[in-house]
Amino acid sequence: MTAAHSATSPKHIGISPRFAFEPKSSAKRRDGLAALAFLAPYLIFFVLFLAYPFFWGVWISFHDWELVGTLRKFIGLANYWDMFEDPIFRVSIRNTLLFTAITVPVMVAASLGLALALNRENRFHAVLRVIFFTSSVFSVTVATLIWIMVLSPDRGLFAHLFNSLGLQPIAFLGSPDWAMPALTITTVWWSVGFPMILFLAGLQQIPQELYDAARIDNASAWRRLTRITLPSLKRTIVLVVVLQIIGQLQIFGQPLIMTGGGPADRTRSMVQTIYETGFNEWQLGYASAMSLFLFGVMFLASMLQLYISRQED
Repeated sequence: MTAAHSATSPKHIGISPRFAFEPKSSAKRRDGLAALAFLAPYLIFFVLFLAYPFFWGVWISFHDWELVGTLRKFIGLANYWDMFEDPIFRVSIRNTLLFTAITVPVMVAASLGLALALNRENRFHAVLRVIFFTSSVFSVTVATLIWIMVLSPDRGLFAHLFNSLGLQPIAFLGSPDWAMPALTITTVWWSVGFPMILFLAGLQQIPQELYDAARIDNASAWRRLTRITLPSLKRTIVLVVVLQIIGQLQIFGQPLIMTGGGPADRTRSMVQTIYETGFNEWQLGYASAMSLFLFGVMFLASMLQLYISRQED
């Protein structure tokens, strides 16, 4: 063997002779098995806890299926026809869409405003960011109990404010006109921290040179906001809007704890109706049909928002 051949042999350069002349197909197969091994834990979790329950729910929705009992009767699309003829479910659809339409714009505007105000590199604003984010850590039970006390017409914060002004306190949670705005305020206070953090992350990705150049050109604060900040945050805004639409369409804890769906079903949500149908009335097939309808609404809303954003791009 020549010296040149010996210097470049697999053994000399540290490559095992086993893999020195391995076919490409074998190497690809080995890489694929390694990738599958890394993905296996997530795939198992996804199949067992997401994919399987989803398709099982689709199958149940075509049956007259009791939660406790032996009734398992295939009825086709009957649950879906009954769903749209159910006045209680129609009311819950209207309430949920109304709550989402009110809450999402308020949430986006409030979180963006806080992010703009707190986007400063000093200790005081860092403490404020922590304070505003802290409310997002609370459970829905803690957040709603706090606001039940604040909105109490007897000893609540707003009751004392109204009394000091010589006005009659309002029973917000017992009023058909004020119950929904009360839920909106509670939800925004509770959930504003997370979208605020997303906007802060987006703001910190905008090059400072753009603002410096705008100031040199004597651009006003409003023009810097509309010509630099908002266009640069476009993808973050779309992300926040989509996440908020999905989240607010699933509202459940706030009306259940604060109003029980009242007064006069003015705050009853779709998830509350699904929960009561499935676990109080034991109509699991009917509840599954309602759940799939809610899933379809969330999916279409998300796809529409993403489509509009892509068309604007």
